[in-house]
Amino acid sequence: MSGMAKRKVHRRAREILGEQPVALVWCELHKPLPVPPKDVHRAAGKGRLKPGHHWLLYVGAVVFFFVVVPMMLIDRLGRKTDRTPGTGSADPRRSTRDSGSADDRENDPADGVFDGDWNLTAGRLLLRWYGHSPNPRRLVLLAHDRICVAASPRRRLSPMKAGDFVPVAEFPLGEARLEGEAGQPRGFATFRFRFADGSWIQVGRLGEPEDADHFLRTINA
Repeated sequence: MSGMAKRKVHRRAREILGEQPVALVWCELHKPLPVPPKDVHRAAGKGRLKPGHHWLLYVGAVVFFFVVVPMMLIDRLGRKTDRTPGTGSADPRRSTRDSGSADDRENDPADGVFDGDWNLTAGRLLLRWYGHSPNPRRLVLLAHDRICVAASPRRRLSPMKAGDFVPVAEFPLGEARLEGEAGQPRGFATFRFRFADGSWIQVGRLGEPEDADHFLRTINA
């Protein structure tokens, strides 16, 4: 089982499903969760919209803002002083590119994470995504008759050893299906949850290569 989820993960998966999973894989939202409208977020209980971070990340942020940023500002100020007048004008092509990318983001507020309707199944699931666990990783379990999404309550998680995950959502195969192509490039592979109401969620950052390859082959069969 080298490279695949350890026995503890499979044992816990069997406990949850009551059977051996057909396939399983750790995954995450492949992009940050879009910000829902304030009234939608409020109606859903104003849950967490971002993952929790380990304390070392906050230490790194403090060092960055109080040490690195001042040094960058001092360096920039020095270069600005040395710059010949008239050479600091903005590149119009860059402005056009930046404007275009901003327009693209505005035209796709969901940013490819989901279909964009917070009132459908996918949107409601995303509104609870980080409420179930501050860790961004989710374990997707495919059984013969249903799809189960599980999460660990911990901030830090080793997908190879995690055995404390609990189910947070479950869908009969008539209400949801999984879509993904086999043989996707390692590190860029994604798949989608497609729900009966037409909504969808796209996830990526698939963990454990052998599990991911088997999972994608299974849902593509």
